[in-house]
Amino acid sequence: MALSAQKVKAAKPGRHGDGRGLFLYVKPSGARSWVLRYQVQGRRRDLGLGPYPDVSLAMARERASEARRLIVMGDDPITKKQQAKPKTFRDAALELIESKRPGWKNAKHAAQWTSTLEAYAFPKLGEMQVAKIETADVIAALKPIWAKKPETANRVRQRIEAVVDYASALGIRAGDNPARWRGHLDNLLPKPTKMRAVKHHPALPHAEIAAFMATLEQRSGVAARALAYTILTAARSGETRGMTWAEIDLEAGIWTIPAQRMKAGKEHRVPLTDAAIALLGNMRDADSLVFESEAKKGKPISDMTMTAVLRRMGRNDITVHGFRSTFRDWAGETTGFPREVIEAALAHGIKDKAEAAYARSDLFDKRRNLLEAWSAKAIGFRPIC
Repeated sequence: MALSAQKVKAAKPGRHGDGRGLFLYVKPSGARSWVLRYQVQGRRRDLGLGPYPDVSLAMARERASEARRLIVMGDDPITKKQQAKPKTFRDAALELIESKRPGWKNAKHAAQWTSTLEAYAFPKLGEMQVAKIETADVIAALKPIWAKKPETANRVRQRIEAVVDYASALGIRAGDNPARWRGHLDNLLPKPTKMRAVKHHPALPHAEIAAFMATLEQRSGVAARALAYTILTAARSGETRGMTWAEIDLEAGIWTIPAQRMKAGKEHRVPLTDAAIALLGNMRDADSLVFESEAKKGKPISDMTMTAVLRRMGRNDITVHGFRSTFRDWAGETTGFPREVIEAALAHGIKDKAEAAYARSDLFDKRRNLLEAWSAKAIGFRPIC
């Protein structure tokens, strides 16, 4: 039976129906609220219509009638209600991260985006409507870290800009992006590069490389071999750590790193010297890691494992990545190899677009000569065992 105003007022705890899915729920405390129960695509849903007496019986019936009209038209009233709710910057940011996640080749990107926004953007912007964020709000979020952490601050700015662009693409925001740098924030904030000199990875002077490699040769273990191999190939540590036997052609002396493992997302061939090949050990199954963790079978050694070798050698003043700088300084200062050959050996992209358009070769043979010379400089012609 349909409810009446008197029945609503006197209703005992429980559920009381008014017909066509409209119910009055009464809690043991006496609190009353209206709910419309309906089905969409076979799924049962409960739509809250408000508390009594703020929402009277007549008002509840009117709201239920409006919801039923939406259902007849093929819409879901709850979804419609959620879409009408203003979206916060936090909501838009998390949606953007999820939309980008399938396209990121490294799973760490999502975690990095989330952690930086949580630490530096959400405290100021998180609960603000993304449609109402203005330049002053962006600056308020960035200023505390702009001078102290310029690199981080610039990444945060870029991510704020991306979130606002995402909101604009959804049609829930109009106008210019308040986090845009060129022609906007560059007039209000100093350039991040002017805030602090670029911090380079501490590197070994190239004049000391032979003595260092002689000391490293005395150390046993996978991490020591991996470090020596990384130095001789001028590779990034992650490229070495993730290397499998399928990437190695021993007969041709070539290490082919697939695009998905390269920073630039482009396949890279590395010429292998005899000394580098000697560090690989015994060949195993194609899918096996060349430098497998001794503690965790089937897992690569960690980046800290190679750093630990340096620490045990008493070299707290240098880093694994710094050996790429050592190689670059040696090649540029003491050899006649062209700059483009040296940069290609380091798998650096060419920033000049005109120059890049003509650089169609990977200069492989010239790079082999360069790495042979580097091997001779680092260890003479003795293979490291």
